[in-house]
Amino acid sequence: MGNKHDNSTILERQAQQLKPPSMYQVILLNDDYTPMEFVVAIVQEYFNKDRETAMQIMLKVHRDGKGICGVYSKDIALTKVELVLTHARKAGHPLQCVMEEV
Repeated sequence: MGNKHDNSTILERQAQQLKPPSMYQVILLNDDYTPMEFVVAIVQEYFNKDRETAMQIMLKVHRDGKGICGVYSKDIALTKVELVLTHARKAGHPLQCVMEEV
């Protein structure tokens, strides 16, 4: 019986120490060269936003210098950043995409 009590105490301590993984927001940064329509297409394709939401994010990037496209776990955020940067470079655009911990 001593083991049963000890095991439950250990599990309770582990549960208290566990915390959800950090989340990261993926952000597009403004530049003077990337066409607005390209940014809208990127937001729709890689962040699964409808056209209206993609337009709002693009305008936020244009007006404020940056716009949040979504919040994800670290691995997903990193993958999205890499996909966006690769697509932009292949298309010849200097669009910047970064991630920040929330």
